[in-house]
Amino acid sequence: MPRVSVIVVTWNGRGLLERFLPSVLASDYPDLEIVVADNASTDGTAEWLAEAHPDVTVMRHAENALFARGNNLAVPHATGDLLCFLNNDVEVPAGWLGPLVAAFDNPGVAAVQPKLLQHGDRGQFEYAGASGGFLDAFGYPFTRGRLFDTLEPDRGQYDDARDVFWATGAALVVRRAAFEAAGGFDESFGMHMEEIDLCWRLQRAGWRVRVEPASEAYHLGGASLPQGSPRKMYFNVRNGLVMLAKNLPAPAFRRVLAARRAFDAAAAARALAAGRRDEAAAIRRAWRDARERINAVTPPRPDERVVLPPYRRSVVVDYFLRGRRRFSDLPEEGWRDAGWRDAEE
Repeated sequence: MPRVSVIVVTWNGRGLLERFLPSVLASDYPDLEIVVADNASTDGTAEWLAEAHPDVTVMRHAENALFARGNNLAVPHATGDLLCFLNNDVEVPAGWLGPLVAAFDNPGVAAVQPKLLQHGDRGQFEYAGASGGFLDAFGYPFTRGRLFDTLEPDRGQYDDARDVFWATGAALVVRRAAFEAAGGFDESFGMHMEEIDLCWRLQRAGWRVRVEPASEAYHLGGASLPQGSPRKMYFNVRNGLVMLAKNLPAPAFRRVLAARRAFDAAAAARALAAGRRDEAAAIRRAWRDARERINAVTPPRPDERVVLPPYRRSVVVDYFLRGRRRFSDLPEEGWRDAGWRDAEE
């Protein structure tokens, strides 16, 4: 069995660790280490861990390195062949790691996630990852079990283990060699969308990304930034635009950017109409800051492998104009004819 390093980034989250870390410590996987990356917490996190859980490795960062850099800085201190990036507000059952590790018996698999359910309602999918993620033609993410703010109840409808386009960073297991070869998380993202960017880069390198619903995890959510936070909107829009520039061929990116401008302008207008002025301002700031970052991005070379988003329609139009609220409502003709979409095992 490969050694697994569970890496948990935290910032002033002692209360969350006291609540959720015991479930990780109770995991029944036989070769497991736990590394807590403490982003310069001032709430006594490191001291509490040293006293209550001396077997946990604690990496004390000099500043709040956010999610992407906080994890990257911890990786050199982890010893596992598999790296599991786990949010500090996730509870897991004892046997959660076994099915995830088994997915790596396939040498082509680089990353896998469990089925992510709400901590407070385990019959409901959780926003951050549900049962595996996808992108539409314009770079908007959605999952099996969640389109925008509509969360489906889990009735076993997405219990098939299969390839997906991205796996959630809330509970993400990655082959170490693939993670390091890809350069890890893009630290310029700070937080949000970095796992989607990583999964896209892994696929461009020829790897596969999967969901294994035989494993479950229960996510509280909103521990870093609550749903509806203007700052969360800022990171999602800014990083989403930069991600598209990094991973799409330049001509395709230019076409997508024009459409994104219209979609995001509509989102800002919708926020203003609803009285959410801070959200509209966050979208405008995200576009301003994304332009500078996009100018510094090197798009894929013509000789590089091209991986296009799997849903070639707009999930925005399908959801808001056509009333398609569930993943299963998305029309078959909207999907690219790509073999990775199908469950192969």
